[in-house]
Amino acid sequence: MTTSATEHQEAIETVRKLIKGIDTAMLTTVTSEGLVSRPMKTQEVEFDGDLWFLTLKDTSKFDELKDHPEVNVAYAGKSYVSIRGKAELVNDRAKIKELWNTAYEKLLDTTSDDPNLVLIKIQAETAEYWETGNLIKVVKRLFAKVTGQKSDTELNRIVDL
Repeated sequence: MTTSATEHQEAIETVRKLIKGIDTAMLTTVTSEGLVSRPMKTQEVEFDGDLWFLTLKDTSKFDELKDHPEVNVAYAGKSYVSIRGKAELVNDRAKIKELWNTAYEKLLDTTSDDPNLVLIKIQAETAEYWETGNLIKVVKRLFAKVTGQKSDTELNRIVDL
């Protein structure tokens, strides 16, 4: 299935609205022992198909991303969003300064000039989301599940980004 430019832009706009204002995301990476998730501070930039995070080079996360760039980022707020994509480690001092805020100083115990700082740029490939704000939709879906009846009400959607 191919998506048009309009559908692509609509998908990005939907994901942008759903993750806006969610302060923390869970980043899942691949390790030699399996999957691991950890909280990451969400950047205060508009989602355009890429997600940005800051980390330090001397972390296991940095090594995991070098070896296995496939990741998942999960957001939970008014809705739930799961974004699958590929991570790239970016050493761009200007972009680090652009994204830097005082919360990072405390969180990472460093300054924006630290050469150990690196960006994680995640190019989103697909997003799956569950809109939980519509209680009627949730109740209809749960009722259908309990009664064994088929429901035309979907709780989640998957979009290609």
